Amino acid sequence: MNYGYFDEAQREYVITRPDTPAPWANYLGSPEYGAIISNNAGGYSFVKSGANGRILRYHFNSDDTPGRYLYLRDDVSGDYWSASWQPVGKDLNVYKNECRHGMSYTRITAEYEDIQSEALYYVPLHKTYEVWRLKVKNNSEKDRKISAFGYAEFTNDSNYEQDQINLQYTLFITRTYFKKNKILQTINQNVEKNEEGSNGQERFFGCAGAEVTSFNGDKAAFLGAYRSYSNPIAVERGHCDNVLNYNSNGCAALQSSICLKPGETKEIVYILGRHNDKDSDKILESYQDLSIIEKELQELKNYWHGKLEHFQVNTPSKEFNSMINTWNAYQCFITFIWSRAASFVYCGQRNGYGYRDTVQDIQGIIHLDAPMAKERIRFMLSAQVDNGGGLPLVKYDHNPGHEDTPDDYSYVQATGHPAYRADDALWLFPTILKYIGETGDSGFLEEVIPYANKEADTVYDHLKRAIRFSLERLGDHRMPAGLHADWNDCLRLGKKGESTFVALQLYYAMSIMISLAESRKDIEYAEHMKGVQKELYEIIQNLCWEDDRFIRGIKEDGQVIGSKQNKEASMWLNPQSWAVISGLADKQQAEAALESVHRELNTPFGVRLMAPSFADHAFPGALAILFNPSTKENGGIFSQPQGWIILAESLMGHGNRAFEYFKESSPAMLNDRAEIRVLEPYVHGQFTESTESPFEGRSHVHWLTGTASTVMVGCVEGILGMRPDLNGLRVAPSIPSEWKELTMKKIFRGKCLNIRIENKDGAESGFREMYLNGERLTDNYISEAEMKEENEILLVM
Repeated sequence: MNYGYFDEAQREYVITRPDTPAPWANYLGSPEYGAIISNNAGGYSFVKSGANGRILRYHFNSDDTPGRYLYLRDDVSGDYWSASWQPVGKDLNVYKNECRHGMSYTRITAEYEDIQSEALYYVPLHKTYEVWRLKVKNNSEKDRKISAFGYAEFTNDSNYEQDQINLQYTLFITRTYFKKNKILQTINQNVEKNEEGSNGQERFFGCAGAEVTSFNGDKAAFLGAYRSYSNPIAVERGHCDNVLNYNSNGCAALQSSICLKPGETKEIVYILGRHNDKDSDKILESYQDLSIIEKELQELKNYWHGKLEHFQVNTPSKEFNSMINTWNAYQCFITFIWSRAASFVYCGQRNGYGYRDTVQDIQGIIHLDAPMAKERIRFMLSAQVDNGGGLPLVKYDHNPGHEDTPDDYSYVQATGHPAYRADDALWLFPTILKYIGETGDSGFLEEVIPYANKEADTVYDHLKRAIRFSLERLGDHRMPAGLHADWNDCLRLGKKGESTFVALQLYYAMSIMISLAESRKDIEYAEHMKGVQKELYEIIQNLCWEDDRFIRGIKEDGQVIGSKQNKEASMWLNPQSWAVISGLADKQQAEAALESVHRELNTPFGVRLMAPSFADHAFPGALAILFNPSTKENGGIFSQPQGWIILAESLMGHGNRAFEYFKESSPAMLNDRAEIRVLEPYVHGQFTESTESPFEGRSHVHWLTGTASTVMVGCVEGILGMRPDLNGLRVAPSIPSEWKELTMKKIFRGKCLNIRIENKDGAESGFREMYLNGERLTDNYISEAEMKEENEILLVM
């Protein structure tokens, strides 16, 4: 079933049916002020933190309420509806609706009883408030009298949990006031007066472009007894009753009366934010000229479209194009900005950045905005402990050089993270390698950055310490210990248990360090690393290779995990893909391991994390058994590793298989079967239910997942073969044999590369000829020195 389509010209996803299987969301704003909105205007807003900066209330895992509601009422007939289909929910046979989610804005249009409306929602660039513009047009042949109501439901406390749970306190700390054309809410106004004259924390919801004729600041007064958002008493009777909040739940409802001649359109603008009385007046005053809105909207489009223009592709697959050009790229930025902290599933309670999550997420935007990536890399390096490990959770108010660590009880108490994780700092290696490759900025390795707790070092020495951290924490077989977790938070191998996945990451990190050391003439360290890496290679080969697969690890008590002999969980995905990505597997092993993945783990909706699922034979530490079979880590199709298996197949030159995996797990490929996937067809989710579920193919946990980054890397570096290094770019596509031609435009170190791939003979990989600006090259590698400002590149496969 189809609920919408991709409009690539506008970079929008267009929802043509509002009764989507789940709320399909978009993100508005920046790290300073964030908002999430559904296609039916459900959602919430917050300042900096979804956990501690919440402004608007939202009911998670419920009915997509409340939200940014705009009600319309015909004051002659008494009939009323909403500018989004919900919350009123008129019959779709007579109510017409369309939602366009764009890059950091959402536009919802509707038509009912010859009244057309358009609701535009956005957060202006670099501002800390949001704008709702309502346009109302009379498409009938008679004069119409319409009442418009804007409704926002404030939280009574900025802390999400306090607002929801601690009602013996939070109900009695707020008040609302009506001042001019706005509702002002105060929190703790008696005790938090400041020099600016504001009364505690203040939020506002105001109106520009129309006179406010009635208002409510009290939720119960607006909705009415035993009513809901679908039938508020104020809307039903045509006016609010001017009741404000005192010792109850606050809201902001503003009503305006509109008279429309036939064909006439009028606009009302509502502004919401956390600003005091004086500042909110200035903000509202700046919107007296409503033409500012189109200028701000264009600013947003220019900002986001400009980032995405750094890499564009045109292949025979329109779904691939939509994801890589727009939606996968945009999701990478959103995940990067919000650090997987606030969505319709995550309630924003994690008040900080997960180390491994954030360092991985950086990879997805490096080719689109390297300076933004560099700043976040610096930040994450400053959250590395001087012992080489990473802080599992990096607080939003992180203070480099002065932080406690997991070795301190105070850190564990403050964050809830009891120990180091084995993989955290190892993600720095591919991320920094990608940054240097994209930019040529080898000088970054000399930059001095503090550690989280004390001292400072060059970036290069930070990386050395990350390797030392792993080498100082080995198990009995001299492989890296799994510690508290090794990416898979549901796998506990024991403090001395050993992880094949981390061993492969460490092997890859050593390869990167050898290359960096040699380029810096640090020969002694390079030779030392070669020796240590050779020893690790032999250990992994002797202990972890089993006929046609690499095992997952060895428990502290010696039990092998991921062996063919195991009754459950005998085959695991990540060791197979990472054996290829790391370069450890020889060609025969790589081919066998990848074939085992396809045979034992592949499904129509993607590759399972492991199989068979745990049910009767889980070992102590196999926390995945807590989940139903084929769910999450227990044999589900975990989405993040899909990018790694795409990359692994691409590195082996298997274009058909790489694209097969892309198609199975790509949201866009299920656009016409959205009732199966349920989640948005334009963004990845955390996991998909697999073969043992009665709902195979249903996806969960939208938007904020590492999948955005890994699939982007798997597609751009793998399938499309964009593989930069310090000195230039290798073009090595691994594409489906049915693709006869594709083009790419890439901005590389300030130069424009127009790349055309010809594949008349239906190859999956390899090249026959390569041309740069008409001159034939001897290799499929282009050095930066050969590039002009504008370059025409042809690769014949």
